Amino acid sequence: MLEMTREDFEGLVSDGLDQIPPELTRLMDNVAVFVEDEPPADDPELLGIYEGTPLTDRGEWYAGVLPDRITIYMGPTLRFCETADEVVHEVAVTVIHEVAHHFGIEDERLHELGWG
Repeated sequence: MLEMTREDFEGLVSDGLDQIPPELTRLMDNVAVFVEDEPPADDPELLGIYEGTPLTDRGEWYAGVLPDRITIYMGPTLRFCETADEVVHEVAVTVIHEVAHHFGIEDERLHELGWG
């Protein structure tokens, strides 16, 4: 398994967010991004997850709610990748994938676009 400091991994997550065009990041609303060491025990290979209400599903009722949550998991990403360059790529893909869920894009479409 590759080794990387938490700080370096968080930097890669930040770099992944920086790859999203500013016109889209300005539209992101009420969402927080976190890095965790490991995913839930029932899904040990999970690289990232979006939890919340996508922008496309929000209506007048959407007020006073806790922020949506995007979590990127360090452990499985480092176990999945064989090189540091692969980690850089995989973190960027995972970040963009989870942000796309915030915009209401489903897994099937993300796979079609190469962000699966």
